[in-house]
Amino acid sequence: MAAFSGSGGGPELEILIPAYNEERRLSETIFALARHLRWRGIDGSLRVIDNGSSDRTAECVDRAAAAGVPVTVTGCSRRGKGAAVARGMLTSRARWVGFCDADLATPAEAIDDALHHLRAGSEVVIGSRRCEGAELQLRQPLVRRVGGAGFRMLARRYSGPVADTQCGFKFFAAPAARAVFSQVRLSGFAFDLEVVARSRALGLAVTEIPVAWRDQEGSTFRLVSDGRKVAGELWRLHREVPAVGRFRRSAAGAR
Repeated sequence: MAAFSGSGGGPELEILIPAYNEERRLSETIFALARHLRWRGIDGSLRVIDNGSSDRTAECVDRAAAAGVPVTVTGCSRRGKGAAVARGMLTSRARWVGFCDADLATPAEAIDDALHHLRAGSEVVIGSRRCEGAELQLRQPLVRRVGGAGFRMLARRYSGPVADTQCGFKFFAAPAARAVFSQVRLSGFAFDLEVVARSRALGLAVTEIPVAWRDQEGSTFRLVSDGRKVAGELWRLHREVPAVGRFRRSAAGAR
């Protein structure tokens, strides 16, 4: 794989990991991602966006310094995963930039498919647990499935043909990342939907790719109280974002 230095001398690919009190899971995720980048010969770096952790999340980055891939940490005082991801996207100097969850529910191998589509001209690549070819290795608890079904019904006008807006695995060409995340306002559960909605509204070339996915312990989603917050975010999205755009879905295993 040919090396490429991103704009301003950055790496070809930067992977962001938003993290809030993730000391228990973060080190394993960093090492798994770093191993894959080294094995594939990808000019890449990892950056943890510490979203105000009170545990030793930042120290995990120090322990992972010997992973053989540049690993750094950036603080984000504004709470919420969306705020953390937006901070990382808008300060990245890489040619391509993406984010994955700290629990690495989507395996590192999915990076290869994301890069393939970015190289082929896609501006936004969305990991999906619901499109053809996806593999759901361990189902979510019932309360998450019920909440997810309701959310998808309410979100349909913004998601369009995207089958899964909420998978925490999304990659972007740098100009697309700046265009999308300079407009992102939500920071909670509906943040991922806003990313999809704004990508479509901007007319970006969006590709949804199937991923293997395994539910991980540690979710704090509460159907009633968090459901109210999500409803508020959807109403805000309704007022701010049109529902138009261009879309391509990846065939399972397409190359």
